[in-house]
Amino acid sequence: MGDFLMPSLGADMQHGKLVEWLVKPGDYVRRGDLVAVVDTDKTVMDVESFQEGVVADLLVGIGETVPVGTPLARITQTPAEVGSPAHEAPTPRAPTTAHTVKPQHPDAPGPALGPPIAPPVRHLAHRLGVDTGKIQGTGKDGAITRADVEHAMAARAGGTSRVRSSPRARRLAAELGIGLSTVTGTGPDGAVTVADVQGAAAKVPTPGPPEPGPPEPGPVASAPESPAKGRAPSEEARERVASLRRAIGALMTRSKQTIPHYYLSTTLDLRAAVAWMQTVNAHRPVAARLVPSALLLKAAALAARDVPEVNGFYDDGGFRPSAAVHLGVAVALRRGGLVAPAIHDAETLPLDVLMEQLRDLVSRARAGRLQRAEMADPTLTVTNLGDLGVDSVYGVIYPPQVAMVGLGRVMEQPWAENGLLGVRYAAIATLSADHRVSDGLRGARYLARINELLQEPEHL
Repeated sequence: MGDFLMPSLGADMQHGKLVEWLVKPGDYVRRGDLVAVVDTDKTVMDVESFQEGVVADLLVGIGETVPVGTPLARITQTPAEVGSPAHEAPTPRAPTTAHTVKPQHPDAPGPALGPPIAPPVRHLAHRLGVDTGKIQGTGKDGAITRADVEHAMAARAGGTSRVRSSPRARRLAAELGIGLSTVTGTGPDGAVTVADVQGAAAKVPTPGPPEPGPPEPGPVASAPESPAKGRAPSEEARERVASLRRAIGALMTRSKQTIPHYYLSTTLDLRAAVAWMQTVNAHRPVAARLVPSALLLKAAALAARDVPEVNGFYDDGGFRPSAAVHLGVAVALRRGGLVAPAIHDAETLPLDVLMEQLRDLVSRARAGRLQRAEMADPTLTVTNLGDLGVDSVYGVIYPPQVAMVGLGRVMEQPWAENGLLGVRYAAIATLSADHRVSDGLRGARYLARINELLQEPEHL
C-alpha cells in the first residue's frame, strides 16, 4: 500500500492544481499508467503512477491546489486492502472530495485486466470517452492500438475508416468529434489533411442565444450576467500569463545567481548537411521530408554523448552525469512563456523518429497535454529561434542542468576557403555552460563536435 503524491514537474515547481482524475476508486493501475492531470504555473501535464495496485481513495478534489509531495490518492496492493482502516491511510484533505471504495471479500477475484493496452492509448481512450472493453484490438496478442481507439471514435462520430486521411488528421478529428466523411479533403487523391480538419472545426457554428419564447416556469427569474463575470475568462488568462512569467523569472533569477555561466559560439558549416537533406527529400513525399532542425538536434544530442560534461545535473554540491541524452526542446506557448519538455534518448533515435517526436512534443506542449517525465528529466536543453529570424541566442541554464545550446537560423553567407570566395549554408550555435562542471576547453570541444557530426549527415 502506498500514496500517489503530487510530483515535482520541474525545478521551479512548488505546487500544482489537480485538473482531472483519469482513474476512479476501484480501478487497477499499472506502473506508468496515467492517473491524473495536473496544472502547474507553466502548463498542464499528465501524471503517471509509480506503483501498481488498486486505487482505494482519491484524497484531493478537482480544482484543489496543493504543495509538491502532498498525497493525492491511496493505492493498495490488492482489492482486499481497499477500504482498510483510516489510520493506515492519510486523512483526506477535504471529506467532500475524497472517495472510498467499499471493502471486498479477501477471496474475491482481482480486477479484470482486459486486453493489453499501453498507458498513452488508455489515456487517449479515456479523453475521447471510448470504452476499450468494446474494442477488438488489432495489435500483438490482441493489444488495443491508438488506431483502434481512433477508429472507434470516428465510427461513433459518424466518420469512416475508408476516408483517405493521415494518422494525425484522424487523431485530430477524433479529438474534435468531427466525422471525416463530412470533411472535404484537399490532399493527394482527395485525402483529408490536418488543415482540412482544422478548417472544418472552425466552421462549426457556436451556439447563439436561444430563440424568444415563453419564460421558464418558476417563482424567481435568473439575474442577468454581470459585466465583471463576462470578463472573468480574460482576467483569468491574464493572471495565468502573469503567473507563468513570475515562475520563469524566479527560476532564471536563481539560475543567474547560483550558476557561474560562461558562453561560447561557433558558426556551423551546413553545406554537407543541407545538400544531403535536399537529396533525401527529393525522393520523399512532402509530409515525410526532413528539416534542418532535426539534423541540428540529433548532432547536439550525439555531441553531448561524446562530451558528457554538458549533459547531466549539478545537485548536492556535485555533478551527476547522465548516461542518456534526454534533450529538452524549448517550446513557445501561444498564451506566452515557454516550456522545455524532453525528447528521451535523443542520441539513439533515427532522424525520422526524432522529427516525428519533435512535432508531437510541440503539438502536445501547446495543447497542454505533456507528461510528467517529459518535464522532469531533461538532461540538456536546446533553444532554436532560427524560425523567427534570430541569428544567435545565448540562453540561461535551466537548473539543475549544466548547459544550454542555442541555435540560430540557417542562412546563406559568403565564405572564403583556399583563397576562393563562395556561398555556403551556415548557422550560429552557442553554448551556455556551468563553470563548476566544465570550462572553455570542454565547451569548445562540444561545439566543434557538433560541427564535425554535421559534415557526415548520413551517419546521424
